[in-house]
Amino acid sequence: SSGINAEYGRMSGEPPKSGILGAINRTVGPIMLMVYSPNMVMFMWYAAAHCDGSFSELGRRILDKGIITGVADIWGSVSLGTPVVLYAIFGYMLFALILQATMPGPRAEGPVTPKGNVPVYKDNGFLCFLVTIASFVGLTVYLKQQGLTPTIVYDRFDEVLVTLTLFSLVFCAVLQFKGYFFPSSSDHGSSGNLLFDFYWGTELYPRVFGLDVKVFTNCRFGMTIWPLLCLIFALKSYELHGFVDSMWVSCFLQMVYFTKFFWWEAGYMRTIDIMVDRAGYYICWGCLVYITGFYTSVSLYLVNKPVHLGGPLSAVILVLGVLSIAINFLADKQKQDIRASDGKCLIWGKPAKVIRAKYVLESGEQRESILLASGWWGVGRHFHYVPELLLAFFWTVPAGFENLMPYSYVIFLFILLTHRTFRDDEKCGAKYTSFWETYCKLVPYKMIPGIF
Repeated sequence: SSGINAEYGRMSGEPPKSGILGAINRTVGPIMLMVYSPNMVMFMWYAAAHCDGSFSELGRRILDKGIITGVADIWGSVSLGTPVVLYAIFGYMLFALILQATMPGPRAEGPVTPKGNVPVYKDNGFLCFLVTIASFVGLTVYLKQQGLTPTIVYDRFDEVLVTLTLFSLVFCAVLQFKGYFFPSSSDHGSSGNLLFDFYWGTELYPRVFGLDVKVFTNCRFGMTIWPLLCLIFALKSYELHGFVDSMWVSCFLQMVYFTKFFWWEAGYMRTIDIMVDRAGYYICWGCLVYITGFYTSVSLYLVNKPVHLGGPLSAVILVLGVLSIAINFLADKQKQDIRASDGKCLIWGKPAKVIRAKYVLESGEQRESILLASGWWGVGRHFHYVPELLLAFFWTVPAGFENLMPYSYVIFLFILLTHRTFRDDEKCGAKYTSFWETYCKLVPYKMIPGIF
């Protein structure tokens, strides 16, 4: 048992813990997160739909009846998925799976795993994204001609969230069982704790019928349903209020971000989401439900709370938002250029400053990675998170400052990315040892020079 737990810790990126800290990390923490996250998603919807986007009004309604009764009343106001919602959700999932399997794309490889496996992908994310958006536009035109509208998804968004929540719980349980008995690779194992296995997952790269599960949950569903909902909510706003510049400025910046994400999807396959996080509740439920109900909160809020910015302010927000996307893209491109040229390229007109960091797999085989210490990556070890945070702020600020709700995603992203800098540093320190110490001396700040 102890041998299994130790191996699980090395493979998952989460070192095994014992005693009180172990109970918190492996039992109490996961329970709290699994109780919090579905409720938070429903609170976001209820605040937008019934509380005029106000968390204070939401809190008053809950506290007036007592927390348990108040939360129960919110869930009691939600309907289970009607046939049209079920058709929409599972029809889209089938469509996304077909695109994932059939759209062409070059071969892309992820980083070598602790077990020495190299995950292989078909880099067709950008094409899948374009086909999906084009199909949505075509479907919208057809439905409008028939006197129908895709904004029924907004009207029944509570049903969408409940249906996805229930499906995702079953889906994660199936993945847990699969990891125990039918793993896709040697990068699998049990922590010895059934609850933590459900929460964290039992496989690093599960595949079903040759399709990568995390590519589906993270990219073909989560990161694609987000732009679809952005467009649906913008259309609902137009149906209710006509053209509202705040909604369209926010939607435009988000759509540019999504376009950049899918253009760069092969690079995403080398991030901590994919390299470290297993396919369990934490990542799969998060991508299937939390992205759907929480990440879309700005657009959801703006449907009932239109804000008129005016031309000059809209232009300033758009320019600053696009600049943030450009910096984030250029930072990612520098890292891709370094990998493609084996460290032999110019960064900002000068030879790239790199560290060739050696590390050892569990098998004892020695490998090498290139750590870039110039360009944007010389500013801070995780400086690319700064423009991502700024971009999220710029697509949120059109909502104004009347309520906190539209800023929920920005606040969450700040906490997530700040925490991720520590996770990244811990993972890289354990992997590269003295090479990482040298890198940290060259690039002493995590995100912002002189501050953090």
